Amino acid sequence: MKKPILVQKFGGTSVMTTGRIRDMARLVVRSMERYRVVVVVSAMGKTTDSLVSMGSEVAHCPDHRELDVLLSTGEQITISLMALAIKGLGAKAVSLTGYQADILTDSTFGKARILNIDPNRICSHLDSGSAVVVAGFQGRDMHGNVTTLGRGGSDTTAVALAAVLGAEMCEVYTDVDGVHTADPRIVPEAMRITRIGYEEMIEMAGLGGSVMYHRAVDWAHRHGVLINVRSSFIDGGGTIIGEVDEVERPMVTAVTHTFDEARVSMISIPRGGSPAAQVFGALRNMAVSVDMITMNSRADGTIDLSFTLPKGDLATIIQSIQETGKVIGAREVKFETDLGKVSIVGRGIMTSPEVPAAMFDALRELGIAVEMVSTSELRVTCVIGQKHVEEAVRALHRRFFVTG
Repeated sequence: MKKPILVQKFGGTSVMTTGRIRDMARLVVRSMERYRVVVVVSAMGKTTDSLVSMGSEVAHCPDHRELDVLLSTGEQITISLMALAIKGLGAKAVSLTGYQADILTDSTFGKARILNIDPNRICSHLDSGSAVVVAGFQGRDMHGNVTTLGRGGSDTTAVALAAVLGAEMCEVYTDVDGVHTADPRIVPEAMRITRIGYEEMIEMAGLGGSVMYHRAVDWAHRHGVLINVRSSFIDGGGTIIGEVDEVERPMVTAVTHTFDEARVSMISIPRGGSPAAQVFGALRNMAVSVDMITMNSRADGTIDLSFTLPKGDLATIIQSIQETGKVIGAREVKFETDLGKVSIVGRGIMTSPEVPAAMFDALRELGIAVEMVSTSELRVTCVIGQKHVEEAVRALHRRFFVTG
């Protein structure tokens, strides 16, 4: 009988140095005693950031296709070093780029989406007794171009491979010992969550919970992949992401945050002509993540339209938004970049009015102005000044998780 398959993903901090790569290789070899192992790796440390900087040094606005070719080299270094380390420990291993692993994506350079994975080559190597080390964050499109998956792409690669291969588990190794009730760097007393549902984790990941990327968790949810988020440096612990019984769900699961939000406001738009359709139609093919949207009527009969997005996406849309603002007759277009978000996530939020009320009370007591609010069945999110984010996170954690 064949051993079950295990996918193990190691992030940039886990493979930051050759010494850490050797340590992770030992972990892989131990796992090979019980499993057929597929290893997915990120680039070492800050390699991707360095490559982006190099591209910007030679071209003010680097071509997206060529930038993807450049960025993909970071993971290629790691896969070869990991395979060498595993072989150096006496086990069999083979490294594969995303292209070689037959990971097919669309052609959205820099933010490509996985369309299909042909598992035959990987399975052939697994059946021969090798650990298969796959470059995360990358694939190829139908024209043979190298593509990268954007932020959190290695998480997505690992979960997608686990789904296609029918893996027993996808282990994600990082520099923390699991998912916490808040970022431990801001709230040292934050508690590790032993098990969390897919839905809550998707919300957390999309709202700034940096341990996992929301696209990866969405893959896991749709395909029933169990994820175990674990520390690369501490034995034990971890957080299982999967289905959770309703009785096990707390009212508030976690407090999340982001520091880097931008807001676009289009002021005094004449009524008529569907301005929202024109604005967001212009953004449709830009692969930006628009979050909160508000439309308010003014006393003079015109409309203000505002929306938020990650600050890193703002430069991509400024020219288009300015041109669209002229088309729809906006008196002014404003761009703000000194904003952040704080959110509470949990199953009981919108069915228990006292929960959002407690959130707003905590922010009011600190004198923090709430710029925008967004809600869903699982969360309440407030846009606030960037400088207030940390104190807001600490206050909300005290409100919902500290008793006595």
